[in-house]
Amino acid sequence: MDWAQKRVVVTGGSGFLGSAVVDRLRARGYQNIIVPRSSKYDLRDQAAIGHLYKDAKPQVVIHLAAVVGGIGANRANPGRFFYDNAVMGIQMMEYARQFGVEKFVAVGTICAYPKFAPVPFKEEDLWNGYPEETNAPYGLAKKMMLVQAKAYRAQYGFNAIYLLPVNLYGPGDNFDLESSHVIPALIRKCVEAKENNDDQIVLWGDGSPTREFLYVEDAAEGIVLATERYNGSEPVNLGTGEEISILSLAQMIAAEVGFSGSIIWDTTKPNGQPRRCLDVSRAQQYFGFLAQCGLREGIARTVTWFLANRGGMLEAAV
Repeated sequence: MDWAQKRVVVTGGSGFLGSAVVDRLRARGYQNIIVPRSSKYDLRDQAAIGHLYKDAKPQVVIHLAAVVGGIGANRANPGRFFYDNAVMGIQMMEYARQFGVEKFVAVGTICAYPKFAPVPFKEEDLWNGYPEETNAPYGLAKKMMLVQAKAYRAQYGFNAIYLLPVNLYGPGDNFDLESSHVIPALIRKCVEAKENNDDQIVLWGDGSPTREFLYVEDAAEGIVLATERYNGSEPVNLGTGEEISILSLAQMIAAEVGFSGSIIWDTTKPNGQPRRCLDVSRAQQYFGFLAQCGLREGIARTVTWFLANRGGMLEAAV
């Protein structure tokens, strides 16, 4: 298959992960990449999706568009996070089937796993329990694409694959404290505390939960490899297979930034899921993916990017 000639739609292609995926596709010689803009194609609207498929005539769809956020954003918007993500995924896949798309790449979320899944998380444990409550609506909405993909493969012979990336981070991430995930939030808090000569920062929970993090460029490489090489029905994890406690992560970021104050834990706030760490053997076996960027190196790159670009981000937010 001459992948470079394929017409590829990347939803969410101007976002954090999407931009990295588009860059990776271009680096591999792809010449027909279409990134739909939400101002023209509202992916929650059936008619808009129909217009997208008619206009773009894609042979491959990589569906990355999502409404996402950290624990606070998930707690504040459970209905929106469920509906918007569910309706986008369901309609994008259904119209892909109707328009004869050759391959649909559905990108899910680590939040789909049960709250107390055995560590490391294996793909076969996806259905052995309910997700962590604060992000269950989002996780379950994205998980429905796996159900849909399997159902469409069984009934229509439709080639849809489902990937489960772990928590992402890197240059270009969202650093808005109201909606950001843990690494960009910690970087911003530590940078601002250092500059303001604050003697402490306050973080949610008690620092005991563990998380696994995947550098955004590694995630993009995994998605492109799966697009080209994987055509199976089983879900596949994308990650590093290494976990770190939030306490250790905060200390690592504080040291990288040069913040020497105290870290205070607000235990009235939720911890989220107790542990997150993936079994990543399936991705390596099925399409040869192995993460390349270590956490310490990735954080250093992300801090450097934030310090160089935050002026523009703050101006854009005003």
